[in-house]
Amino acid sequence: MMEKFGFVGLPNAGKSTLFNALAGGGAFAAPYAFATIDPNVGNAKVPDERLDQLSELSQSKETIYASVQFVDIGGLVEGAHTGEGLGNKFLSHIREVDGVVYVLRAFDAGVPGPTDPLEHLRVVELELVYADFETCEKQLQKRIKQARTDKDIAAQNPIAEIALKHLSEGVPLYRSGMSQEDRDAIADYFLLTNKPFMAVLNISDDQLSDADALAQKIAKELPGVEIVPLCVQLEAEAAQIADKSERAEMLEMLGLGKGAMPTFINSAFRMLGLRTYFTTGEKETRAWTFKAGATAPEAAGVIHGDFQRGFIKAEVVGWEELIAAGSWAKARDAGKLRIEGKDYLFQDGDVTEFRFNV
Repeated sequence: MMEKFGFVGLPNAGKSTLFNALAGGGAFAAPYAFATIDPNVGNAKVPDERLDQLSELSQSKETIYASVQFVDIGGLVEGAHTGEGLGNKFLSHIREVDGVVYVLRAFDAGVPGPTDPLEHLRVVELELVYADFETCEKQLQKRIKQARTDKDIAAQNPIAEIALKHLSEGVPLYRSGMSQEDRDAIADYFLLTNKPFMAVLNISDDQLSDADALAQKIAKELPGVEIVPLCVQLEAEAAQIADKSERAEMLEMLGLGKGAMPTFINSAFRMLGLRTYFTTGEKETRAWTFKAGATAPEAAGVIHGDFQRGFIKAEVVGWEELIAAGSWAKARDAGKLRIEGKDYLFQDGDVTEFRFNV
C-alpha cells in the first residue's frame, strides 16, 4: 500500500485548495466543520530535476515520476476529541495516514476562523493531544494486564507511562523530548502526535515578500520541523495550467519564481521516509520509491517480487556521476559503476540495473 500524508487544520485554513493544487481540481471544499463527508484522496507526481536530466541523457520516450498519496480531512475544531465537528470520525481519518501536514492560515480570508497561524497551531495541537491522552490511557490500562504474561509489553509500558504524563500536561509527543527510540517503541499505540509531520503556512499574495519572516514565527514554536510558506490560492491557480512553460510563465509573473509546490511535495515525500532510485534507457526513465534503509533486494522488489526473490547483484552509479560520464557505457568504461550485493543499502539518487534469476 502506498504511504500517504493527511492535511490537518481548522476549517477554512486552505486544505481543500491545497488538495486541488496537488490533484488538479475537483476536491469538495466544505465551508463548515460539520460536513459529514469522507476525506478526498489523491496522488501527486513528485517533481524531480534529476529524473528530467537522466531522461534527457537517455533520450527516453517516456519519463515516469514517483508519486505520493495525500488526504484532505475535514476541518478540525475545538472540542473534536469530545465529538465536536466531525469529532471521532475526523480523528480516525488522521490515524489512517502515515504523516501529517498542518495547514496554518496567516491572513484574513473573510471567513470564520483565526488569522494568526499560531492560534491555528494551538487548537490543532491541543485537540490531537487530548485525543492521544484518551487513546494512550485506554491502551495502557489493557497492556498493564497483558504485561503479566508478555515480557515485551512489560518493557514497553514504562515508556507509555512517560508518554501519558507528557500528554496529561498538554504536551504533544513531538515536543516532549522523548528519544526517537522510545517514541518508536510505542508506535503501535498509533498516537497522532507521534507521527512525522511538517507545516504549510498558507499566506496571501501580499505576504509573499514576508514569507520567510512569517515562517520563522512558526519555526520558533516547532524547532526542527520543516515549515513551507505557500500562497495556496495562487499555486492552485497555476496548477490548473497543463502546459509547463505557460505555468512557469504565470508563476514568474506572479512573483512566485518556480513556485513552492515542488518544495512542499518533495518535503512531504521525504517526511514519510521515502527515497528514490532510477532506471534509465531509451524506452523510459523511471523513478522508483523505496523506504530509507532498504537493502538492494528490497529495493529491487519495488519493481517486481521476482527481482527480490532472485536477486543476484545490482550495478549502481550515482545520478550525478552518470550525467557527468554521458552514458551508461561510458560510466562503465570509466569505472564508475559499482557491483553491489544483498547487504547494500540503496541511496537516494542511485541509478541501477538489477541482475536476478528465478
